[in-house]
Formats: sequence, C-alpha cells, structure tokens
Amino acid sequence: MQIKENSVVHIHYTLTNDAGDILDSSSGKEPLMYMHGHHNLISGLEDQLTGKSAGDKFNADVEAEDAYGLHHEEAIQHIPLAQLANIPDLQVGMMLQASTDQGPVSVRITDITNEHAVLDGNHPLAGERLHFAVEVVSVRDATPSELAHGHAHGGDGHHH
Repeated sequence: MQIKENSVVHIHYTLTNDAGDILDSSSGKEPLMYMHGHHNLISGLEDQLTGKSAGDKFNADVEAEDAYGLHHEEAIQHIPLAQLANIPDLQVGMMLQASTDQGPVSVRITDITNEHAVLDGNHPLAGERLHFAVEVVSVRDATPSELAHGHAHGGDGHHH
C-alpha cells in the first residue's frame, strides 16, 4: 500500500542539520505515527513520503521554508527584566507564552543581560535546512474515528 491522503503511517527517522548534528531520532524508540495529508508533519517531509510504501528507506532534504519557516528578525524582542519579574528563576532556554495581537505565541529566552531578556518567537529550527533519513515501517488506511479527529490513534484505536 502506498502512502496517500488519510493513510496512517509509522516511520523511523533520524533528523540532522547541515553540519550533520543529530537533532532528533526515533532510533531505539517506537516509530513515529501520523496521518498523512493532515499537516501532522512538516510539509517538506510529508510531500516526500507521498507514494512510498512499507519497507522503503530514503533520505529527504527539506528546505527551511518547507520545514519550520525562515528566521524572522522581527520575532526577536528585547524585554526589560522588570516586565518578567513575576517569573521565578529566569534562564536562557526557557520557553514562555507571550500575548500578541495574533494570540498567544511561544517564545524562547535566548539571552539575559543586566537589564533585558531577549525573547525569540522563531521556532528553534527556523531558517535551517533539515535532513531526514527515513524508513517507512507500515502504512494503513485511517479508521473513521481517526478521520473524524484528523490524526492517527494508537493500535487500539485510542488516543495516546
């Protein structure tokens, strides 16, 4: 069976950046399960999985705009520490929720000075070309319940 819209797919993958650093991997874990065609994966990887079958192994290179988007300087803000005084133990790397005109946005603290914290609303992998080594483990049609919810359920048909 080939991967198409509404297929439930299990894949093993290893994600690396241009430098060859491993950023994420399913190695030694359960394969990643997703429902194809429902934006449950980055578009550049999902596009390259279309038409593949169980047992297929391939490498997928995904440009930033088809992964987590380009890096936007306007998503970086310098906030006076006084505005963050209610957050205990402020540290670089912490994730915070910021209120914006478009609703809540996740931001990451990338720097702290004596007066400011630098908050970055870009995804940590924004602007990066990503490289996936992929093995398709299994492909099946989605159940009516999965189609109704727009995502894959576990082997017993329930959410995990």
